[in-house]
Amino acid sequence: MWPATLGGMRVLLCPDKFAGTIEAPEVAAAVAAGWREVADADELLIRPLADGGPGFVTVLAGALDGRRVPVPTVDPLGRPVSGEILLTADGVGYLESAQACGLHLLSAAERDPKATTSYGLGALVAAAVEHGARTVVVGLGGSGTNDGGAGLFAALGATPLDDAGRALPYGGAALTAVAALDGVPRLRGATLVAATDVDNPLLGLHGASSVYGPQKGADRADVLLLDAALERWAAVLERDLPGCPPGLGTLPGGGAAGGLGAAILALGGRCESGIDLVGRAIGLEAALDDCDLVITGEGSFDHQSLRGKVVAGVAGAARDRGVPCVVLAGRVSTGRREAASAGVTEAYSLVEHFGGEERGGLAAAMGRPAEGLRALGARLARQWSR
Repeated sequence: MWPATLGGMRVLLCPDKFAGTIEAPEVAAAVAAGWREVADADELLIRPLADGGPGFVTVLAGALDGRRVPVPTVDPLGRPVSGEILLTADGVGYLESAQACGLHLLSAAERDPKATTSYGLGALVAAAVEHGARTVVVGLGGSGTNDGGAGLFAALGATPLDDAGRALPYGGAALTAVAALDGVPRLRGATLVAATDVDNPLLGLHGASSVYGPQKGADRADVLLLDAALERWAAVLERDLPGCPPGLGTLPGGGAAGGLGAAILALGGRCESGIDLVGRAIGLEAALDDCDLVITGEGSFDHQSLRGKVVAGVAGAARDRGVPCVVLAGRVSTGRREAASAGVTEAYSLVEHFGGEERGGLAAAMGRPAEGLRALGARLARQWSR
């Protein structure tokens, strides 16, 4: 048992979302409710987190003094959806690609990165610029697209053309025929920042198509086609877009969100760590310095969790401070030794809490996550509080 501070423990609750089931603020609220049932005298520091994917704007809106502006846009297949921009007084606009490009907006049968487009994200960026944002921070993650930002370019007024001068159809596959870029993206001097913790390049074995394409519905033939299409697209951007950095296809972060990272780099933008950006906004470092226990979590705690995601960042920071870190997840498949080496003291699964997969635990974890998290919060309070 780790020692508590005099007068009760200080417990930091800083989870990510549980993708597809419950947002980060609701995760923290459920765990906090369970803890308080057992140990109401303890001080709970609630700091929900995001790394650039779904929930990025919601988490920042809870920490920053800004206004949320609704923006109509379209999903990866061009259907109307609602997005939003968080605008702050210092001229920064925050938005997330998943609101327009998210994989969660598509049914399993609709997932086809050869056809999906990032046009809707371009509409959000254009709206942020129109509202006066001088810096536009784009959270990247959870995308269902693989078009290298070609749709985004079209929405900003720079249309990809084939060798006959015709506008290309939307989708990653169409870029096999891209020959030129018609027009210059209308950004009115705004600077773009990609908030992502993915360092994959645009092209190759570790690129957008190879690593993330299969999650979006691509088979092996699709991956090869899409990688070749993005290679051609990158060459056109380097040739036709003033200020595009050389070697675009190999730059770290270019492969984020189906190549949206590369699109932002081509537009003179930069990549920043999403978890670091959000952490600064919510005061994560100070909270870590002043707590006795950290509770974080995400939907699936697996081998990818320890490679730049929220849980890895939080656990590593807790370990560096000698503070125990507990992970709550929908499902846990990371080995105990691997987790411990990353700074994770314990990990608990909603699926196991509800009896395991063989007893319907997965369905319960997906359908009643808040209930399970509240129960786990109470369990942790009984174990850790004193």
